[in-house]
Amino acid sequence: MTDPRDPDDARTMHQRMVDGDLYLADDPEIVGAYHRANDLTTEFNTTTAREVERRRALLLDLLGGIGEDTEIRPPLQVDYGTQIRIGARSFVNFGLIALDVVAITIGDDVQIGPNVQLLTPIHPLDADLRRAKWEAAKPITIGDNVWLGGGVIVCPGVTIGANTVVGAGAVVTRDLPAGVLAVGSPARVIRELD
Repeated sequence: MTDPRDPDDARTMHQRMVDGDLYLADDPEIVGAYHRANDLTTEFNTTTAREVERRRALLLDLLGGIGEDTEIRPPLQVDYGTQIRIGARSFVNFGLIALDVVAITIGDDVQIGPNVQLLTPIHPLDADLRRAKWEAAKPITIGDNVWLGGGVIVCPGVTIGANTVVGAGAVVTRDLPAGVLAVGSPARVIRELD
């Protein structure tokens, strides 16, 4: 992370944000992106199960990418949407919160239970920077064929390997390898999966 007080850093706040460096969320460009996402998620969240084509069109407009035959059930809440890419044949149950300050990448054939939280934002430990409202983020990557049980929280910077299952209510604070079962808070691997 670069020091936000560096006078030679000519990047916009939005570029600092997507680069994962310290930024100010009240920057007008960032606020505009948030309002756009909020409008689209509000519209998406008022759709009915019969409005499959309308839901898909809204998600194509909101998200950075969504694969074929992927279903996301409302309600959905995102920060910006454009930083989220989800693969094909994935299923997202009710109540996903995806704070996509930076990239959230979700693979193919992923199952996400209800009330899952994918949280990329981090706040500085330095009290002065935090008081001045600086924040940053680290990306989240979820591999193919992962299953996140209901209420799972995935913290900033975490990668979950393909074919891994994370038990309901787990808090994933560090990377998980492929092909394991992890449970608890913090999540820990309890066994390998065939």
